[in-house]
Amino acid sequence: MDITPEALAGEFSLTTAATRLDFLSRRDDGGSALNTVTEVDEDDWRAIATGGTSLDVHESLELLALGEVVSRKAHDSRLTGMRAALRGGADWEEIGAALGIAPAQAWDTFQDLLAGEDADDAASAQALAGTRPA
Repeated sequence: MDITPEALAGEFSLTTAATRLDFLSRRDDGGSALNTVTEVDEDDWRAIATGGTSLDVHESLELLALGEVVSRKAHDSRLTGMRAALRGGADWEEIGAALGIAPAQAWDTFQDLLAGEDADDAASAQALAGTRPA
């Protein structure tokens, strides 16, 4: 099996990729301590940081590639969601609030997400976006 984000992206939806990523993350002995907030002294931390994993090489690479798949698919979902909000009549203040950021930052984020889009799609989205809020 080819373990690349491109290969796995066709095999997994965002939901299934996130579920598999979570499953592998929970199985990773080395990651379990890193994903849990506890107080440890410096010697314990060294033992945790150098601990092993219960994942084999294939699963470890799958975990890494799935992280990238989830990131890419979430990126695409964010752009889709922002476009849908704009088409639905939301303003940048509402979109910013939904993202937990300032309206101007939401507009900037939208512009950044459009950078990878087809020129025609980007132009129509630019028109939908309007001007940058203050």
